[in-house]
Amino acid sequence: MRIAITMHSPEPPNPNLPVVQTGLGIVPRQAETDAHLVELWLHGRSPHTQRAYRNDVARFMAAVTKPLHQVTLGDLQGFATSLDAAGLMPASRNRILSSVKSVFAFGFRLGYLPFDVGRPLKLPGFRDGLADRILDQHSILKMIALEPNPRNHCLLVVLYASGVRCSELCALRWAHTQPRDDAGQITVFGKRSKTRTILLPKSVWSLMMSIRGDAPESAPVFRSRKKGHLTQPQVWRIVRKAAVRAGISKPVSPHFYRHAHASLALEHGASIALVQSTLGHSNITSTSRYLHARVGDSSSKYLPL
Repeated sequence: MRIAITMHSPEPPNPNLPVVQTGLGIVPRQAETDAHLVELWLHGRSPHTQRAYRNDVARFMAAVTKPLHQVTLGDLQGFATSLDAAGLMPASRNRILSSVKSVFAFGFRLGYLPFDVGRPLKLPGFRDGLADRILDQHSILKMIALEPNPRNHCLLVVLYASGVRCSELCALRWAHTQPRDDAGQITVFGKRSKTRTILLPKSVWSLMMSIRGDAPESAPVFRSRKKGHLTQPQVWRIVRKAAVRAGISKPVSPHFYRHAHASLALEHGASIALVQSTLGHSNITSTSRYLHARVGDSSSKYLPL
């Protein structure tokens, strides 16, 4: 049986509706302004990421002072040079330029921009400072052991044992915990809207239960004095004070515990795939950085010095 398909001539577009001509014909424009495009680009990202990316793009827009569709590769290269002249660290320059390149690629994919002028722009190389942010096991355990506050002591232990991000830790409720045999597990909602479950050793689970008291399922695991969730700045202060108390001069942040978890787990025989799953890395390349940051051997050890 044949089915007849009738082709109709397209209706003229509404003059009040922004449109764009594509290979498929006239379709509604996905973004009305540069600001609208940026908001579409940021949608669904974490609040922290949105703040950082929005600041990066705002810095670029303030520097070029022209609409995105008028920006040239020369403008982008000039902006990159200005970041270098401003004395920014290579890693910061890389992040800012990556954000700007991403906006242009996004705008081109939507048909809002005629070209992806950011694609040819080369990002500056930079030294990977991950090794500088990995504390040894003695330092981590010393910070934990010297913490006198029961809640904060448990917080440091959970940061280290689970490898969760600071934002994930702050969002934990007792409803996100569950016993498993003689230990337990936590479920966290992380970056890119990914949910993952992390098993905890018996000692860590028992410590968590010791601070719960009669808290209901809806209560935060780590409560503030006002009975709400601890904020990320509050967790940062707890970690910084623990580092000072332990005599550590580095500007330690909660993420140092995540780095320590990854590197020490790999050193003690955990598979790279397991560490990737526990940390919630979308790409195993991110996890493999820890193998290079704390190598097990080096040819320098074999020189007759």
